Amino acid sequence: MDPLSQLPIPLLSWYRDNARDLPWRREPDPYRIWVSEIMLQQTRVAAVLGYYARFMDAFPTVADLAAAPEDQLMKLWQGLGYYSRARNLQKAARQIMEDHRGVFPADYAAIRALAGVGDYTAGAIASIAFGQPVPAVDGNLLRVTARILGDGTDITTAKGKKHFTEALQAVMPLDAPGKFNQAMMDLGATVCLPNGAPLCDRCPAKAFCLACQAGRTGELPVRPAKKPRRAEDRVVFLIFRAGQVALRKRPDRGLLAGLWEYPNDLAPAEGFLAEHGIQADCLSFGGAGTHIFTHVEWHMTARVVSAAGSELPEGWVWAGRDAWSETYAIPSAFAPFRDIVEEHLR
Repeated sequence: MDPLSQLPIPLLSWYRDNARDLPWRREPDPYRIWVSEIMLQQTRVAAVLGYYARFMDAFPTVADLAAAPEDQLMKLWQGLGYYSRARNLQKAARQIMEDHRGVFPADYAAIRALAGVGDYTAGAIASIAFGQPVPAVDGNLLRVTARILGDGTDITTAKGKKHFTEALQAVMPLDAPGKFNQAMMDLGATVCLPNGAPLCDRCPAKAFCLACQAGRTGELPVRPAKKPRRAEDRVVFLIFRAGQVALRKRPDRGLLAGLWEYPNDLAPAEGFLAEHGIQADCLSFGGAGTHIFTHVEWHMTARVVSAAGSELPEGWVWAGRDAWSETYAIPSAFAPFRDIVEEHLR
């Protein structure tokens, strides 16, 4: 017997006793499920909870999100990373308002057509909110499925994802697709772990999981080795004047697109201040920090600058303490310098 076909009954029984208590599960509202799933991309559940609560307080409906000022949206998202997710949320909210009269679409294809919504997110919303039997295939479901089947197909390829999606589609219970997807998510997040040894003794699939029986859980799922990240040495300029700090807006495309940052450049950054017309009364060391993005690492050294004049280049602003803390979205990449900036803004 196909081991995956044996999964639904014990999995749903396990889920009844072990489901995580998450705020977006208490009300199976498509808007709330959608926001939570977008936030959870590349982010741990524990890190999302506070952001989700604040986001829902600020934007309780699709209409509120569609009408929100971008700076407010970015500030609420500050620290979650992958900021294009927030922009796509708002773009999709406006699609819903314009194309669906403000009502969240119930059809999988229409959900999939929203900005920033992929196969996984569309499957999660369609199954959980609308009871449609569509797998929500993310890393958790791919890992669990590959191990149960003892299947060495590369999960990162389109062919591999299609292969495992079809396998899940064949066993998904038509009367509980949302619970099945959520159970698989929880199983992958809490038992069939991605890093370190899975907790097979706690797994409802232990009796028929081929990877467990063959001692191959460490080998599966199969994915290619990640390419090494590029390293960049950067100099960050913390420029102060009259209780304010200089910020500049990043370009609308690329890394950290459209967010505010402390001016910086590739090391050694000699002549950077002069090139931008900044006259410095004094320079001192402002600390160091490292931030790891998906494809690049920033190794940063900060310089504290006391500016002699108030003129700034186009796209730069002076931010006082209130604006710095409440208005401008500054990426967490610059968190190592938060304390020294705060000290200078007192």
